[in-house]
Amino acid sequence: MKSALAIVLAALLLVSCVTVHPPTRVSRGAGWYTVKPSDTLYSIAWRYGLDYKQLARWNQIGVNSPIHPGQRLRLIKPSGQTVAGSSKSTASSASKKSTSTTPKVAASARNTQSSGRNPSKWIWPTRGKPLNTFLASELDRRGIDIAGRLGQPVLAVADGRVVYSGNGLAGYGNLIIIKHSDTYLSAYAYCQERLVQEGSAVKAGKVVAKMGSRDNVAKLHFEIRRNGKPVDPMKYLPKK
Repeated sequence: MKSALAIVLAALLLVSCVTVHPPTRVSRGAGWYTVKPSDTLYSIAWRYGLDYKQLARWNQIGVNSPIHPGQRLRLIKPSGQTVAGSSKSTASSASKKSTSTTPKVAASARNTQSSGRNPSKWIWPTRGKPLNTFLASELDRRGIDIAGRLGQPVLAVADGRVVYSGNGLAGYGNLIIIKHSDTYLSAYAYCQERLVQEGSAVKAGKVVAKMGSRDNVAKLHFEIRRNGKPVDPMKYLPKK
């Protein structure tokens, strides 16, 4: 009897010494992205053809929340996520949360872009002849190339806010991304020089960059994205 009791007590003592670790969140492997110093939420979404609002929801952050080098972001929808991607109430809640924590500069810029309404009018980003046609299935044709001369002014095509100004996206060179509404973004690539900073409010026609070159040809690569997806700029720009 005593030996049986001793065995039970020894077993209980052994169990009490075992350390139980809580499950950890796996944030490695396919479907995850490590934030680099020049990244913004918008540039990461642009790189992977995602809607920035969707990317923010998947990572449970506001669209204007700061991100930091080394941070891991999910690029695919979490299984069983209760935060619905198409829920209006969820989007409204996230918007209120991000507004309350957004720096004053960004809040001021948002107020100048027609409160998130889509542009009623677009203008050409520069003078020149289109060199190609739009084809979403090819990476270098998800917009149009416009011929010109080195240093030629590049203009914002509609009112908005600069959400990326850098050269961290491979294949785009010096790149400007402007948010015009909750739906539309535009991009200006291969720039010789960027003239606006992230967070800057811009009006249609403002010079945001100088035209650069690609493959020894002076040109601007211009794109429009609707809810994260490339669309044909020629369907939005006025006919010449």
